Amino acid sequence: MPAPRTILLTGAAGGLGTLMREALPAYGYALRLFDVRPIEDGDGGEDAGEGGGGRNIVTADLADKEALREAVRGVDAVVHLAGISLEAPFEKILRANIEGTYNLYEAVREEGVRRVVFASSNHAVGFTPRPATTPAEPGALIPVNTARRPDTYYGLSKGFGEDLASLYWDLHGIETVSIRIGSCFPEPTSVRMLSVWMSPADGARLLHAALTAEGVGHTVVYGSSANTRLWWDLSTARALGYEPQDDSEPYAPALIAAQGELDPANPDHAHLGGHFCTNPPIWPY
Repeated sequence: MPAPRTILLTGAAGGLGTLMREALPAYGYALRLFDVRPIEDGDGGEDAGEGGGGRNIVTADLADKEALREAVRGVDAVVHLAGISLEAPFEKILRANIEGTYNLYEAVREEGVRRVVFASSNHAVGFTPRPATTPAEPGALIPVNTARRPDTYYGLSKGFGEDLASLYWDLHGIETVSIRIGSCFPEPTSVRMLSVWMSPADGARLLHAALTAEGVGHTVVYGSSANTRLWWDLSTARALGYEPQDDSEPYAPALIAAQGELDPANPDHAHLGGHFCTNPPIWPY
């Protein structure tokens, strides 16, 4: 497909959204920003509003269907990061992550946008036992087609989003790449994160690949860097043209010295979802 020019970035005020709105303009994208929270520092590559009412920043909730449709109007693709990114009561997850994602796809359908990149999560398969991976003895990588085993209502909502994307491809021809994101931070902060970390630079590389690859239909990929302690199979991401450049291993000695190696007898270490399986962080803090 032709490279998209104008991208709607939802959840642009969040942690990942902030990292990506800084990184994506280098790939030639103009960004239109959407978030329920005000964004004060939008500049640089953001769209001046062609087809969007002259606004490059839309402050609205995903429940506001009119504002959402206006935000979608005239863009070439959507990167959907918005929603609750931790565990919360089901009613909050339902409104933000399930109904909100449905509202987004309806706006995309109504406005004729043909490509979405959906921020799914490793927590959609969080109760999958983690491989016993070390640099000396790499374990069997977890494939994308492993059975979904959500670890939280949050993980459940990401499975819903993947299925919704599949439905809108089959019914309406809207292509989606669903990315089961690990942990995208400037650097890993835990021993678990050594296996699931995605550097911001690799995050932007993966989003660019997902926006520009041909014939994706509905494709599910894992999102991480090329970590030495990798737990999952990146082959479907690489098939899009993603070539991760970073590895968490330089951070390993300090993290292991401070926290120790993962212990398979510890319930927090036994599954892919980590402490989301036993003591999930609740939104809001």
